[in-house]
Amino acid sequence: MNKTLFYKNLGKRIKALREAAGLTQEKLAEESGISLDYMGKIEVCINKPGLVTILKLADALKIEPFELLKFDTLSEPAKQSN
Repeated sequence: MNKTLFYKNLGKRIKALREAAGLTQEKLAEESGISLDYMGKIEVCINKPGLVTILKLADALKIEPFELLKFDTLSEPAKQSN
């Protein structure tokens, strides 16, 4: 498994779930107990969250932690058209 691709996809998944929940980065960071700077850097794959942070994010998004990991780690995610 490519770790860089894993974290890139994780960041995209968190962003998609955050937006689907109608939350800003600031609100998700606040509800997760992490800094806004750290939150933003997770979404763009600069910071690589550990298990505790993943659990905090899932709790703030009101989802089970495994939902954050529902993405294909073997290839780049397909681009979605708007």
